Amino acid sequence: MKRIITFGEIMMRLCPEGYLRFIQSNTWDVSYAGGEANVAASLAQFGMEAAFVSKVPSHEIGQCAVNELRRFGVDTSLVIRGGERLGIYYVEKGASQRASKVIYDRAYSAIALARPEEFNWKEIFSGASWFHFTGITPALSDNMAGASREAVKTAREMGIPVSCDLNFRKKLWSGEKAGKVMGEILPFVDICIANEEDAADVFGIRTEGSDIGKGELRREGYVSVARQICERFGCKKTAITLRGSISASDNNWSGMLYEKGEAFFAPNYLIRIVDRVGGGDSFAAGLIYSQLSLWDNQKSINFAVAASCLKHSIEHDFNLVSVAEAETLAAGNASGRVQR
Repeated sequence: MKRIITFGEIMMRLCPEGYLRFIQSNTWDVSYAGGEANVAASLAQFGMEAAFVSKVPSHEIGQCAVNELRRFGVDTSLVIRGGERLGIYYVEKGASQRASKVIYDRAYSAIALARPEEFNWKEIFSGASWFHFTGITPALSDNMAGASREAVKTAREMGIPVSCDLNFRKKLWSGEKAGKVMGEILPFVDICIANEEDAADVFGIRTEGSDIGKGELRREGYVSVARQICERFGCKKTAITLRGSISASDNNWSGMLYEKGEAFFAPNYLIRIVDRVGGGDSFAAGLIYSQLSLWDNQKSINFAVAASCLKHSIEHDFNLVSVAEAETLAAGNASGRVQR
């Protein structure tokens, strides 16, 4: 069985019930999630051996986060215990023309204050077939930027493929700093995952003729973006998620995978959103699964987009769908009819 290592922060997620606004809520729905934790949980549902690397407090709240990962089959043996707090983020689900909102309370979390030397990457990568992280992890602190650099360098030395989702978060760092740090990391990355905003905000690479706010996307522009990323940093492939926002409730959703001058586009899905947080992570997990399965690029991007399409129908961050469900959608069965 292929073993995938993911590295990042897991947090407590707090949401008002349903579509209530923050200021309306007297009760909060609790779950646990984070970019790389979401990828690990999704891969575990696909039957892969997924291990999550992080640091969480040794108190009961830290244990709750670990228990949530274990519940969905993720290996937590590499999670370090220590520090004083688990990061928190609040999600207010949008609807129609009202956008969703996310508020972070993650400063001074256990993983943000962790030291690079706490992670022995040669031991962590023993028996690993893949390594995945996102641009969120090096954004947490200078220490985590250092740890991320050491991780990708060690993975390259050990011949382990690396994927990175840029996942730029302007509330964590500036575009200028993100560009500098990620520019040092990406030369060690085999597959870069991005969207149109990340490429523009981090590296100044933009599509022409697209209006993100109006949901207008020009496919040819993304081929140029992917080509520039591969040429600038030496990545073997670049995958781009294509989200056209009609409203907070309805999106067009597709994706593209680029390699050596050729772009492969998945079918477009018009999705009615139940919960969009974690959509990009489910795409990354689908891509990793399909790459480890040695599928061709067209089948790979079709599966990744289908898996992430289904995630938008699931509450909370983890994509709790099977390979068979994603393959059924990728094969063209999008009716949503009851399965008996």
